[in-house]
Amino acid sequence: MKKGRLIVISGPSGVGKGTVVKALRERDPNVKLSVSATTREIRPGEIDGVHYYFITHEKFEQMIAEDRFLEHAQYVGNRYGTPAAPVNRMLEEGYDVILEIEVQGGLQVLERRPDAISVFIAAPSFEVLGARLRGRGDTDEEKVLMRLQQARMEYLVAKRYQYIVVNDRLEDAVADLQAILRAEALKTEHQEHLLKEDD
Repeated sequence: MKKGRLIVISGPSGVGKGTVVKALRERDPNVKLSVSATTREIRPGEIDGVHYYFITHEKFEQMIAEDRFLEHAQYVGNRYGTPAAPVNRMLEEGYDVILEIEVQGGLQVLERRPDAISVFIAAPSFEVLGARLRGRGDTDEEKVLMRLQQARMEYLVAKRYQYIVVNDRLEDAVADLQAILRAEALKTEHQEHLLKEDD
């Protein structure tokens, strides 16, 4: 069985990463989404193992000590991380696995897994990104400005990703992602078996 590919997708808050990934998964049943672990409390409507793996701080620390995360970070007093075992299991089963994570975690994964395909999702402009953040209606102006400042920092390291996809029209962004995956599948390293003579 052909092994799946690890795909790291990052981008600033408000750029529409989740929407693009959801649309891609609807078009390609071979693409799975990695589930992160967190120490934060479970919220109403969330399902353990579907939205997150909800674990204790002690369990999280144990998993770090045992090197069981592809990446991990702390955010607002809670820990978040990508357990390696479920990702590796899906890859072995032949699925392509998306890690939709922030830049800090994405760069950690690329250090550990240089074979990963890395895609940075960008907005058409900072004006559009600001408008999207304000258009949500659940973010005050101070937080919008903080997120835009964070986006500027994330854009500075975007060049460490292999591809940049602009999410202007959803259909175009998804088509670009599909084109990246098609091109990656055609790389010589994945096609060398075609160049060998039959015994």
